[in-house]
Amino acid sequence: MFAAEIVTRDKWLKARKALLVEEKEFNRQRDALSARRRELPWVEVVENYVFSGEDGDVSLGGLFGDHSQLIVYHFMYGPDWDEGCPSCSFWADNFDRITPHLAARDAAFAVIARAPYETLAAYKKRLGWGSRWVSSHDNGFNADFNVSFTEAQVEAGEAFYNYKKSTFPSLEAPGVSVFARKGDKIYHTYSTFARGIDMLNGAYHYMDLLPKGRDEDALEWPMAWLKRQDQY
Repeated sequence: MFAAEIVTRDKWLKARKALLVEEKEFNRQRDALSARRRELPWVEVVENYVFSGEDGDVSLGGLFGDHSQLIVYHFMYGPDWDEGCPSCSFWADNFDRITPHLAARDAAFAVIARAPYETLAAYKKRLGWGSRWVSSHDNGFNADFNVSFTEAQVEAGEAFYNYKKSTFPSLEAPGVSVFARKGDKIYHTYSTFARGIDMLNGAYHYMDLLPKGRDEDALEWPMAWLKRQDQY
């Protein structure tokens, strides 16, 4: 089960310090990459997207509240699905308590999916989430930001996902998009998909500290072990 070498404390400390040098270099590279991310150009959002939420209709601008920045998680929940995606649900378990901290840094947060809002509200209540959720059921937001596809696109391998044509195995896909507001104009500043959202799952990164890591190598697919929190 474990194959680690057993050593003295002094030998462990020497190995740990050697790894620390690599960890510090990784952190410097990550800081530099984050700086380049912030330097990306922006694209104005000209479509007037209107979503359904707890308090009725809300525009994309309305999701900002009093803030100038907005983070959106694209949640996989199709209009006719019985439940939300278990993987997206795993990510959503990491969201709940971050909203006040984001707000303190001038950022709002929202989860957007294509299922009707009543369906989303019931699922959110079932799993005990408190983040803001809205439905894009009646607009083209998901398609425009490349996280929802038609059956014809999927069958033809024409679903544009993660910045390329893809044979993504679902009509819905996960991702995160970031927006900024200046005056009465809204801009799309960044989106990331697939492994790009890995860094946003705190639970996975705690697992990365464990001797077994994520322990997924022998599974049929990486998250074959995963269930919704109320189904274990």
